Amino acid sequence: MTKKTRSLLAFDFGLKRIGIAVGQEITGTAQALKTIQSNQQGPDWEQIEKLIPEWKPDALIIGIPYHLDGAENEMTTAARRFARQLNGRFHLPVYEMDERLSSREAEEEITRQRASGLRKKTARKDIDKMAAQIILQSWLQQQEYQ
Repeated sequence: MTKKTRSLLAFDFGLKRIGIAVGQEITGTAQALKTIQSNQQGPDWEQIEKLIPEWKPDALIIGIPYHLDGAENEMTTAARRFARQLNGRFHLPVYEMDERLSSREAEEEITRQRASGLRKKTARKDIDKMAAQIILQSWLQQQEYQ
């Protein structure tokens, strides 16, 4: 299978914070980028608008949260709304990725890094951007098998 050369931005959507990661299909790698604030009025669109020309993504990946049993919830609806808004604003393809347990996996990875001395402290924003990295890495791995 020929690998594509697309550049990607991924989002771990939350009502307070949105984690963002960047990756490339050609290398199959993802890297945590940053965390931006969000509130009842929505995400910090100005920050997102700065990322698009900087990273020039060919597509966007959005983590969609579900209950562990696969049922949808209020956050599922909110994340899908965010995905539609991204598509409407930037006219880029938007792909959804099941993000169940991505934040927990990010917390576990940061705990491992702290235990090994690679990281001294943990901020909530670190978990959000690492969750976005995990979402993107999972999406990239899924694409390899399709």
